Amino acid sequence: MADIRRTACNRDCPDACTLLVTVEDGRAVHLGGDPADPVTRGFLCERTSRFLARQHDPARFTSPMRRVDGALVPVGWDEALDLAAERLLAARDAHGPASILHYRAGGSLGILKALADLLFERFGPVTIKHGDVCSAPGESAQEADFGTSDSSDPVDLANSRTIVVWGKNPHTSGVHLLPVLKEAARGGATLVGVDPVRTKLAGMCARFLQPRPGGDFALAMGVARRIFDEGLDDPTAADWCDHLDAFRAMLHARDVDGWAALADVPGDEVRALGDLYGRERPSAILVGWGLARRSNGSATVRALDALGAVSGNLGVPGGGVSYYYARRSPFDVGFVRGEAAAPRLFPEYRLGAEILEATDPSVQVAWVTAGNPVSMLPDAATTRRALREVPFTVVVDTHPTDTTDCADLVLPTLTLLEDSDVLGAYGNPWLRESRGAVAPPGGCRHELDILQGLAARLGLADVLAGTVDEWKRRVTRRLEAAGAGLDALREGPVRNPFAPEVIFHDRRTARPGGRVALVHEPAAPAPRGTDDYPLLLMAMSVPAAQSSQWSVPVTGPPEVRVHPEAPGAPTDGTRASLESALGALEVVVRHDPGVRPDVVLAAKGGMLRDGRCTNVLVRPVPTDDGGGAAFYEEPVRLRPLPA
Repeated sequence: MADIRRTACNRDCPDACTLLVTVEDGRAVHLGGDPADPVTRGFLCERTSRFLARQHDPARFTSPMRRVDGALVPVGWDEALDLAAERLLAARDAHGPASILHYRAGGSLGILKALADLLFERFGPVTIKHGDVCSAPGESAQEADFGTSDSSDPVDLANSRTIVVWGKNPHTSGVHLLPVLKEAARGGATLVGVDPVRTKLAGMCARFLQPRPGGDFALAMGVARRIFDEGLDDPTAADWCDHLDAFRAMLHARDVDGWAALADVPGDEVRALGDLYGRERPSAILVGWGLARRSNGSATVRALDALGAVSGNLGVPGGGVSYYYARRSPFDVGFVRGEAAAPRLFPEYRLGAEILEATDPSVQVAWVTAGNPVSMLPDAATTRRALREVPFTVVVDTHPTDTTDCADLVLPTLTLLEDSDVLGAYGNPWLRESRGAVAPPGGCRHELDILQGLAARLGLADVLAGTVDEWKRRVTRRLEAAGAGLDALREGPVRNPFAPEVIFHDRRTARPGGRVALVHEPAAPAPRGTDDYPLLLMAMSVPAAQSSQWSVPVTGPPEVRVHPEAPGAPTDGTRASLESALGALEVVVRHDPGVRPDVVLAAKGGMLRDGRCTNVLVRPVPTDDGGGAAFYEEPVRLRPLPA
């Protein structure tokens, strides 16, 4: 007889959806969205609705695997953990704790994943990564401007008259925002899209602007200049905005047409957006996370923050500049000091080079969890070489990846249908509990169990003592006091009790003094192609993949999309070599007039092992703040291959 069980999706996605899992004879046979969840609304994205193929994939790791004579072979848990502890202790004793690298990414958003940080901090502290290639540049921008990176509740968009979806593609990265946007439009809101690529969102928008890649700062300045020229700025802005005079001086270095030319958008389009945003208020800006993945990404988000502030669209119902929700803030995770304790920090955007260049000490052991850095970081070939050259690399994962291909030891953990944790979301203010809907294969363990087994062998058993449920209660103590603790979460999603419906509703930010800090220095110029490499690579999220986890099998050369008149564009459907100064990748070319002529559009998340990893082409270039990676501005060219 079928049984329906509730859990939550823990993957790197803004929504953290509640799932209803149909289980027959202990096996998950169907996944659906929970209609009672105010965000999930009874439907799932493509990648999660098809997750059962991954859940039942015969290639999944079901026992620890040790590399012997170049191949991974099954071993028992005692042997695996004994070996891991032996190598960690030997490295610390001979070379110091800085010789150990602990790398944890965002492949799972469970709050208990931070317990790995706690163990390695107590064991060392050891070397960890600095920065974040996903959202850190934008978070850093908003922390500079507002003292926090947080957002108004999505339901507040019902109060908006204008909504600018800037650099965000909700059909791919946040499908549960779509009903909210449609409801706002039915209520009279005007939708505007801004993206170098004409996405499906364009069909919902009254206007859709396509600036050059990295031209968003200039576009925002052009809109702000129009607002000041027309007297649409907030007359009280000086009362709560720092650097207002310097911001105005920067704006007035160019007129609207000058800024429009830098953004490569018609001046009339910039003026129309300025008039709409400044007159049809309140106006909200929804900022895409990919917008910050450029060398001027942090400054670009700061420009949008400033646009919201000087126009009077900040701190009011229906307004705001939404980038991220402070998903960790309601939980008690202060037991980890992170970068404050680490003896050495490796910038994530150039992790491979940092490992290879490290001396005094060199990296002797790497422990990788909740991520696939070989596929997902720039300069994939160097990251792969670095992890292969580390004397002992441990990877905690569920399935084979480019990174497990580099491992000396693989420790199998739980999928999202088996895991047990508590979750915050970065696309909404709702909190959820995940609970194992099905039992894992016998050789797979909860990460806390893995860490506890390791801790006991390292002489640190007391550090992580406690069951999964006991740790859930420890990290929800503050929520418990507000009536939103673990018992409440077990009844269903709970709205973060500390999250306001309208952020900065009293016109006071989280900065000292409660004021906004306006950006007042121009951003770096938007990147351009070169004579040798005239196009810019944009490897973006696609509906079928969650980072490097694909919901359907993918084989053969990846497809790329280019404008039919792009420089050097081969014939539609032909094979070509996509080349950068760093490497080359065989692709199939598809023509798409919705792509700007200076862009090559590809899917992110392909693996080297499949010949589909675009990050083999991307150099490790940092963003202007936050330690991010400039993924979306690598100059490339297309060279036809023989039939």
